[in-house]
Amino acid sequence: MYHYGWASKLNRAHQPPVLREIFGNPFRSVALSPDWLTSTAVGLASQMYESRDFGAMPTLADALQDAGCDIADVLDHCRGPGPHVRGCWVVDLVLANE
Repeated sequence: MYHYGWASKLNRAHQPPVLREIFGNPFRSVALSPDWLTSTAVGLASQMYESRDFGAMPTLADALQDAGCDIADVLDHCRGPGPHVRGCWVVDLVLANE
């Protein structure tokens, strides 16, 4: 039987951050207020989803906060180091509620 060695360990090491990126915290459900879904927030989320460039995540946090969002999980996730990928739970939440 062939073992992947370091590649397998590396893959396992990256799974938890990617899973948190996609699913968030499974023990805390988050609902966004429609008031927070400004054209700026939705536009940023849509742009990141389409381009797969998530460099604007901190800007999305600012836009949500400016609109009144005070959910630490959302804001901290957007301002965190990532990795941010397509399927990000915050981006999907913004786009699903627009």
